[in-house]
Amino acid sequence: MNTTPSNPIALVGAGPGDPELLTVKALKRLQAADVVLVDDLVDARVLALLQPHTRVLKVGKRGGCVSTEQRFIHELMIREARSGARVVRLKGGDPFVFGRGGEEVDALRAAGLEVEIVNGLTAGLAGPASIGIPVTDRRCTPGVALVTGHSAEGSGDGGRAPDWAALARSGLTLVIYMGVARCADIVAQLRAARLRGDMPAAVIAAAHTERQRQALTSLDGLVETILAQGLGSPAILVIGEVAALANASVVNPPGPAVQVRA
Repeated sequence: MNTTPSNPIALVGAGPGDPELLTVKALKRLQAADVVLVDDLVDARVLALLQPHTRVLKVGKRGGCVSTEQRFIHELMIREARSGARVVRLKGGDPFVFGRGGEEVDALRAAGLEVEIVNGLTAGLAGPASIGIPVTDRRCTPGVALVTGHSAEGSGDGGRAPDWAALARSGLTLVIYMGVARCADIVAQLRAARLRGDMPAAVIAAAHTERQRQALTSLDGLVETILAQGLGSPAILVIGEVAALANASVVNPPGPAVQVRA
């Protein structure tokens, strides 16, 4: 067995879904791979670009579902790399944006392996853009905060819950990942921090896939809109003045548009 692999393990971002949004470098690494460890959120159209000989190992992690343990993913990457295989760890979006890429890099380097990071387009930017929302439009906001809606309380994973009160005061566009399940609590905390109830908001589900759906609403109407339209994960929530700039005529989304004003 080759214990000193010459090829670095590539942590590759698959982007939000549409394979045309892959970087050139990502495509090169995928087509050169012997083994690809893939997350659940990677679109099937991206996997269709792999060479016929490439082995695909599904190691998905989804909230509320049976998921592959992170330690096992580390061990699998290390084992495959030490066997001499060209290994790609393929993640939806960007490996360093809520993708545990940092943890995986640390584990691989601790094992004495070389790692290459190939960034991808994260859904928190690509999703809003697909319906014409410019998340950092200077007429509306001084910046954007990419935030997890997943509660860290009691999870045991060492994560930190967002400070919703501070975010409400920041004046930043809030782009929230994994926020659908906890939307009611998020809205309540933002309202308690005096963020306006009529603040524009948007939901973009399954961005840049054939299943994409989106809705425009307000902070007060966000929970009702999600329930009424059956918008589920994976989805991005956008809260801020920029959501009012969404353009229903934008041609990027393949799914039906839902216009809800509440």
